[in-house]
Amino acid sequence: MIKRVEHVAIMVTNMDESIDFYKKLFGFEVRQRGQNKKREMTFLYLPSEPGFEIELMRDLVPSETYHEKGLVNHLAFTVDNIEEAFQFLKENGVEPHSETPNIAIDGAKTMFFSGPNNELLQFVER
Repeated sequence: MIKRVEHVAIMVTNMDESIDFYKKLFGFEVRQRGQNKKREMTFLYLPSEPGFEIELMRDLVPSETYHEKGLVNHLAFTVDNIEEAFQFLKENGVEPHSETPNIAIDGAKTMFFSGPNNELLQFVER
């Protein structure tokens, strides 16, 4: 039934800041950017995974219901080395939520951090 993950949509409050965050830190590229009467949208993709997109959405008239932790539980990225990823975040002014990686029930090393809209992001080393 399900063939693959298509995209994840994240509500943002500042489109340019959000695009810059995902481009500079993770290498995402802009596939398409536009707006309709209600909403501005940008579709980002990784050249190494062009079939998966992050859809950034910004209401032109901001909703008062934006949740403090963002409107996605979390988005996870696989990394080769969690310690190097930890250092990369620190060097770029992003504070991980813990000082050491966590160990998931499957043995993977994981680390959470926040994006510019308080969206919860995770690195996973398997």
